[in-house]
Amino acid sequence: MKLLTPVLLLLLNLLPSPVLAQDRSYGRSMVINDRGIVATSHTLASQAGAQILAHGGSAIDAAIAANAVLGVTEPMMNGVGGDLFLIYWDAKTGKLYGLNSSGWAPRGLSIEYLKQKGIFQMPQAGIDSVTVPGAVEGWSKAHARFGKLPWKDLFTPAIYYAEHAYPVPELIHGFWEGEEQVLKQTPEAERIYLPGGKPPEIGEMFSNPDLGKTLRLIAEGGRDAFYRGEIAQSIIATSTELGGTMKPDDLADFSAEWVEPISITYHGWKVYELPPNGQGMAALEMLNIMSTLPPDKAGPLAPTELHNRIEAMKLAYSDLYRYNADPRFAKVPVKGLLAPDYAKQRASLIDPAKANCTPASGSPARSDTTYLAAVDKDGNIASLIQSNYDAFGSGVAVKGRGFVLQDRGGLFVLDPSHPNALAPRKRPFHTIIPAFMEQGDTHIGFGIMGGANQPLAHAQFVSNLVDYGMNIQAALSEPRFTVRPTEQGIGCDIMIESRVPAETLTALEQKGHKFKVRKEYSTAMGRGQAVLHNSKSNVNFAASDPRADGSAEPEPLPEH
Repeated sequence: MKLLTPVLLLLLNLLPSPVLAQDRSYGRSMVINDRGIVATSHTLASQAGAQILAHGGSAIDAAIAANAVLGVTEPMMNGVGGDLFLIYWDAKTGKLYGLNSSGWAPRGLSIEYLKQKGIFQMPQAGIDSVTVPGAVEGWSKAHARFGKLPWKDLFTPAIYYAEHAYPVPELIHGFWEGEEQVLKQTPEAERIYLPGGKPPEIGEMFSNPDLGKTLRLIAEGGRDAFYRGEIAQSIIATSTELGGTMKPDDLADFSAEWVEPISITYHGWKVYELPPNGQGMAALEMLNIMSTLPPDKAGPLAPTELHNRIEAMKLAYSDLYRYNADPRFAKVPVKGLLAPDYAKQRASLIDPAKANCTPASGSPARSDTTYLAAVDKDGNIASLIQSNYDAFGSGVAVKGRGFVLQDRGGLFVLDPSHPNALAPRKRPFHTIIPAFMEQGDTHIGFGIMGGANQPLAHAQFVSNLVDYGMNIQAALSEPRFTVRPTEQGIGCDIMIESRVPAETLTALEQKGHKFKVRKEYSTAMGRGQAVLHNSKSNVNFAASDPRADGSAEPEPLPEH
């Protein structure tokens, strides 16, 4: 056989190669399995949830176990001192359930009370920013309805990591390091979270034996151990010592609420969020506005498409901040905000040539969080989100219990005429939102955390998948933009990832947008997860955001 000539070799190299067909713009593959999968922002939590599935657990069992581990391994983001929301899809009945387990303000915390203390703006940290934690009650309600394994078995992995330690990963170390001064404001928080007087290094082993004891009490005593027993007593004692208003009945009387998810149809897909007091309605309103404008055939990073997304976001958010509140205390016009005719009205305000820097709310007829998704072998999906609000919440650590209390009350306002005005036993405006979408045999649980980022990140994910045919991993990995609202509202300052082409940014800047360009994969854009169940093939898919330390872990084979 003759040797190939240099010319022939060159010609062969120019021919299309089968390898080129595998080129892609996202860096990791979906996890695909005919058994269950758990996707979280920490590999140890994903693994713990997958192990629960292998022992016969349901999607909610796996989600609770993974969430408990995240409270140990991502302590600034979430834990038993924070709130929880859940969307659960029951594969057998095809029914979707919503759970709002966000806590209320103590009975003694009021606008008048704060004014008497000389406080005229809602505290963003400290004991007066604390609302009743809802996480444990949410776990309990969800497990009672959808759990298969014994309650106590769900906490074994979290207890192990709390007592035996775990190595701190890269991004969590970065968040921890950024909150060193916050933790030094209270002796108990400093003792727990700054071993040796500083945040643990990347790879350093960290343990929290006090939290291990707390989790053992919850495992053995159920939700009452937290809301009526020893843990409740410690919460009250800590609050009293710091001059707070929390009383035993504030904890004992609290109950999570089953709610009906709200939805819209976006280009043939049904998209679901939870109703207020969460901000899910903003994601749906943004999608409604986007649905009136044709997606740009040039792709999701084309100037026209990005301009429309940004402008739709501003209009939806201006309505969100005007109307969102606890529906038990205020009339929130959800139906009007999500009406197709209202979307057309709002879309008509979008100028294709100019950015709107002062969007106003219409008249219709900041956050550290963890999101996880789990799907079991039967196709049940748990879309769960849980948060302390700010990193390490209020900064108030419960003495001897190994966890901090959330500062979710910081989202109340002290204007009595506002629908989100502080009031006793009222739930504040909430940023954390799980989501779900479906079309035909395809059912997807998804979420992207990060305070005000969440509705716009949800809308970008949905559009990437629906309008541009991306799979769930590509849709999560695609470059995103985000905002940080100020007291003046949403302006023209946008944060965006550097993977967006420079020519796109230039074209948008000419329309008046102002960009702060972040790195290729920025946690400022939120950290998401997604699971997909195909009810025809009974195959499951999962995706985990490269902006986090996590992974999607398939259910291992059962031990024999």
